[in-house]
Amino acid sequence: MRRKKLKVGIIGCGGIATSKHMPGLQTIKEVEMTAFCDIIPERAEKAREKFGAKSAKVYTDYKELLSDPTIDVVHICTPNRSHSFITIDALHAGKHVMVEKPMAKTAKEARAMVEAAKETGKKLTVGYQNRCRPESIYLRREIVDKGKMGEIYYAKALALRRRATPTWGVFLDEYEQGGGPLIDIGTHALDLTLYMMNNYRPKLVLGTTYKKLPNPDCGNVWGPWDPKKHTVEDAAFGFIIMENGATVYLESSWALNILDPIEASTVLCGTKMGAQIKNKDLILNYDENGELKEEHPITGYEETIKQKSAPIEARLWIDAILNDTEPVVKAEEACVVSEILEAIYLSAKTGKPVYFHEDGTFEAK
Repeated sequence: MRRKKLKVGIIGCGGIATSKHMPGLQTIKEVEMTAFCDIIPERAEKAREKFGAKSAKVYTDYKELLSDPTIDVVHICTPNRSHSFITIDALHAGKHVMVEKPMAKTAKEARAMVEAAKETGKKLTVGYQNRCRPESIYLRREIVDKGKMGEIYYAKALALRRRATPTWGVFLDEYEQGGGPLIDIGTHALDLTLYMMNNYRPKLVLGTTYKKLPNPDCGNVWGPWDPKKHTVEDAAFGFIIMENGATVYLESSWALNILDPIEASTVLCGTKMGAQIKNKDLILNYDENGELKEEHPITGYEETIKQKSAPIEARLWIDAILNDTEPVVKAEEACVVSEILEAIYLSAKTGKPVYFHEDGTFEAK
């Protein structure tokens, strides 16, 4: 029997929606985008023209979109401040939800989103598309899940740019976003690292944040900004100890003075093998009969490497709905990422280590 198409509504039609979510969904034959919402109506109209079904509607109020009973799935691509309440409203309106990363501005909001998904029985996932890169899929399925790395006890989560501060949208606005590079790109690196470690039980966090490059004429690749509107950090670093003793370093910056920027990267050290995801490469290191080896296991699989994460992410998400299986990115896992990010900010603010409790709450002391 032919399945009906899932009807998808998009809330927030800015850059991430038009560059990732909508192009990804457009590749899925079981999907049609039937509703577009944005506080700037022209953006929603433009998205409808390019990606929408013939009968697609445009809204400026997300609650009106949610009141449409024909919509099965909602993608939320708004600033971080509104992720939680729009998600909770959408779940209670009977929609499955993909919300853009980070899950929420605060850990408390993220936990409320997890509870709403449990209450409603609807699926909730978060847009951590780096899990869906071919090299990430290979590392998790073929190496980690098969036990080839052994115990992963040390890792680095890397998200470092060289003078590349985003100057559009609300990236520089602490009220709307909750922070700067830590919550923007550091969140991707941390999610990828914890996912590969399959470890979501933090014990202790130490963090530092910096705002050392406030000059808007500093040679930024995306041009200058209004310094009065730059209310977030430009670099943040975290030292994380997990309950089982594993250590994770998190490094994030939009504007660090480095020669070799690296983003959405993870370095993993296990008892049997080490691995690094860097750019579109996966590098394994291990010993074989006493000889040190280095391997690039997916080199040569050109067609696989050419695949972009957006359509893979969309395909896996829609399959989870159609087949009633768990999404690749579980809400509970994304919630832990948000908890650790907030703990780093709290540690940086108080100058104290932050300790986690069993329920995921934490305190500086």
